[in-house]
Amino acid sequence: MLTDALKESIRDAYARVRDGLPGFRSRAAQTRMIAEVARALSQSGGAAVIEAPTGTGKSMAYLVAGVEVARAMKKKLLIATATVALQEQLVERDIPLYLKLNGREMKVALAKGRGRYLCPRNLRMAGNSLGESGQMGLGLDTDLALWSKPPAERDKQVLRKLTDAFDHQTWNGDMDAAPETPGDMLRSMITTSAGGCTGRRCGHFMGCPFFAARRAVADADIVVANQDLVLSDLTMPGDDDNWGGVILPKPDETLYVFDEAHHMPGKTIDRGASEVPLGTAVRQISRLARQVHAAYSLTDKEVIGKLTLDAGDLKLQELSDGMEELEKEIRQSWMPDPAEIEPMYRGSLGQLPDNWVHHATVLDVAASEVQRWLTTVRRAVTEMSEGGPTQEALSRELGMALERIDRQVRTWRAWSNDDPENAPPLARWVTLSNDQQLVCHASAVSAGALLRNILWDNASASIMTSATLSVGGNFRGFADAVGLPDEAVTVSLPSPFDLGAQARLEVPAFSALPDAREQHAREVTDWLAENLDWDAGNLVLFTSRAKLERVLQCLPIDKVRKVRAQGSLGKTQLIAEHVAAIEGGKGSTLFGLASFGEGLDLPGKLCETVVITQLPFAVPTDPVGATYAEWLESRGRNPFLEVAVPEATRLLIQYCGRLIRSETDRGRIVLLDRRVVTRQYGGQMLKALPPFQRVIERTS
Repeated sequence: MLTDALKESIRDAYARVRDGLPGFRSRAAQTRMIAEVARALSQSGGAAVIEAPTGTGKSMAYLVAGVEVARAMKKKLLIATATVALQEQLVERDIPLYLKLNGREMKVALAKGRGRYLCPRNLRMAGNSLGESGQMGLGLDTDLALWSKPPAERDKQVLRKLTDAFDHQTWNGDMDAAPETPGDMLRSMITTSAGGCTGRRCGHFMGCPFFAARRAVADADIVVANQDLVLSDLTMPGDDDNWGGVILPKPDETLYVFDEAHHMPGKTIDRGASEVPLGTAVRQISRLARQVHAAYSLTDKEVIGKLTLDAGDLKLQELSDGMEELEKEIRQSWMPDPAEIEPMYRGSLGQLPDNWVHHATVLDVAASEVQRWLTTVRRAVTEMSEGGPTQEALSRELGMALERIDRQVRTWRAWSNDDPENAPPLARWVTLSNDQQLVCHASAVSAGALLRNILWDNASASIMTSATLSVGGNFRGFADAVGLPDEAVTVSLPSPFDLGAQARLEVPAFSALPDAREQHAREVTDWLAENLDWDAGNLVLFTSRAKLERVLQCLPIDKVRKVRAQGSLGKTQLIAEHVAAIEGGKGSTLFGLASFGEGLDLPGKLCETVVITQLPFAVPTDPVGATYAEWLESRGRNPFLEVAVPEATRLLIQYCGRLIRSETDRGRIVLLDRRVVTRQYGGQMLKALPPFQRVIERTS
């Protein structure tokens, strides 16, 4: 609990930060946040959600409270973020600064997923397998070849450079700090997933960058990770029938801080989603059969996992035939509209046709049997004392095949199982890809139940924080989305800035609403051409690439030359060019989509006007959201007012937050969507926005 001694320790730590940082200003919102974080983390099973606007000093607040509580309780402190940029800021700047100011000696580790580290085994295999023609040079079966096609000359050069840097220990294998950036194909070859890794049995285990990082995490007092990795760990079965603690510290020994927590509902849902592209899956089963034959031959075993090779072949054939039967059934009963750009069949309330469910039930049994047998086959290959490069390649391929089979098991189980009563159903749907392949999908529609199970009921204590979690101080939507316990604390802190004096919100007198696409795009173009200060720094946000490109096409060429549009270059380079232009006294305007509306930090003259072209409502065809909306309607609730409006409001607040980044910033936010004036829900959205000065033009 929060003892007097611990309170004193926190006060002293804050005083040292306050006195040690040049220009530090005490803020009531920050001290309140420190108190709330300390109170939640010091309780067994403590939980809190804290909304802290830009300028609060969130990271220093949760470090002051979190580090001192973790030390007193002899727990690990784990900070999870949604972006690499914030992880690097914490590890390279904020945490070292805090520890230095307080004279603390604590071990800090940055935890990343396996795919962000070089796999030395795959690096060797990629290099050794290159013949002069760019084909495999080991004499292995083509099903074990790493190179799916002859590599480009640049791939060979990058591979040689990375190998040299790793061998001479001038690079530690962190892919984010690679001396040369590999292309997607090469990167996938020289990294590995969990399924493709053989762990301690690998000959490169002691020099493996991932396991070196994992050992550092095990020894660390403070761990910084991304939310995806934390969710991955928390959904792994741990010791004593608990979840988590496989990659990261055990949940009951850990205090969790989730920064940028508005991403948690979506990331949690994505974590549990699964899909099976039927045509590709059938071809992969055919390839897997040849790999299994190689495994029986290499191990010189007649029976593995209680199955002879012939019996195993039969299991694989049953799985392949089952998928072909399902595909035939779907194609016979679903005729996609040729006019649809992305054809989709979605089960209403998650319910699929009975024949599809029957086939999925058969496939669930078949895929589960293959999964158990293949696990034993791979173990037999991996445990061989001497197998050479063929053994390594085969272990890798069988491991990756097991990951694909696992996705099948999860998909077919989701398709065949009944939904629990009084809970949202799973979303179940089928899409038709550009190459006319059927893809079967399944996903939860709410993260609440899973987070209650793996986090809130499992962790020593947890807090979530972000600049936008509520709608005007109402946390109901976010609390439902993350399954927040009833006893948890929710706090919305005030902005430390004088937003009424620093910023103006304008709603121009447009005649067209966004649903009149062409007319609205024309009015957006005209307004930008005539009213934007093109010699200043601006950010224009769109909800669709189509509208962004349409406006760009219609703008006068002298204006287009000052636009830097998302997608034309990498985000980092685009922003660097924008900054250079503004600092060079030239105007620059960024055109961006949703990712530019969150997390972008352009203080001062870098951004003096933010234009929001329309309210950021979710795409109505999203199958997960549509299924959840149906379920709410079936219970007499209004999904638009309960889900769509609050989520769009939260995003709108995020977008507005791109403007004022410090106490000296000044500027305007222009909303080119009259629905905030003409629709009843618009008044609620305006009310939830920060207290900017407002100029709402009247239409004639």
